[in-house]
Amino acid sequence: MKQSHLSSLIFTRPLNHLCLAAILFFLSASLNAQELSKLPYVPTPQIVVDEMLKMAGVTAKDFVMDLGSGDGRMIITAARTFKASGVGVDIDSKLVELSNKQAKADGVGDRARFIEQDMFKADISKATVVTLYVLPDFMEKLRPKLLAELKPGTRIVAHDYYMSEWYPDRQHMLTVPEKVKANGTDKAYLYLWIVPSVVAGDWLIEFNAVGNRRLLVALTIDQRYQMLNLSAEGALGEMKIEKPLLRGDEISFSLTFGANPYQFTGKVSDGKMEGTAVTPGNSQLIPWRASRLPAGKK
Repeated sequence: MKQSHLSSLIFTRPLNHLCLAAILFFLSASLNAQELSKLPYVPTPQIVVDEMLKMAGVTAKDFVMDLGSGDGRMIITAARTFKASGVGVDIDSKLVELSNKQAKADGVGDRARFIEQDMFKADISKATVVTLYVLPDFMEKLRPKLLAELKPGTRIVAHDYYMSEWYPDRQHMLTVPEKVKANGTDKAYLYLWIVPSVVAGDWLIEFNAVGNRRLLVALTIDQRYQMLNLSAEGALGEMKIEKPLLRGDEISFSLTFGANPYQFTGKVSDGKMEGTAVTPGNSQLIPWRASRLPAGKK
């Protein structure tokens, strides 16, 4: 992948709301191929490649994209070891040619290919996994593109550098002696993000509580990437809601009706949520659904 030998983190302006992702992506278009071509090439150690793909949980069902693919080892390893398909994107034509030759030599040319392109212009919408080893400044500028183009649930794994404000879902440190010469440290830092669904706003939950009582609950969600702040209100006023969790298109939270706590789990799709709820000591699954309310209609 391409990176410099700088060890300090350089951050640009934070992204205040997930819904601004597409707008900020177009504002970042000032980065061009000439800037990308100036970045020195430093290969990712193979042990780091292996761990990044494991961290992302890559399987044969995945389509992996590596932005700044260098000698192609990330995509080739994904195809050879994990049986995935993928595309590597790099601005260096010689590295792209080398990578395609190596993929064929390794017998994975049908599943691993490489294209010469500016990573900011690449179509990443089909990716289920994106891998990165680029400078922090580039990470910040890539973030709007990642959020605007990738589907909820897509995994993003980065080596050494992370995105400010968007906290990783997981992180891991490795000891890699071969990094010392190029980076001045034997530590490799890996970060995993799961692209979240956009759930911010007002929702109306419908479900049948214990005793087959039909209940309606007004739910308000404030969102910053995968971090949620929830409030709920029923016919008798404010309700206790806790432990919100959003991973891709999967959402869960605990909601208390009177003295009865319910654990809700469900999926987000096309402005709706659907799932099941359970109460302690009762294995019965209670179906629930929620619809997004128009602005001002709570």
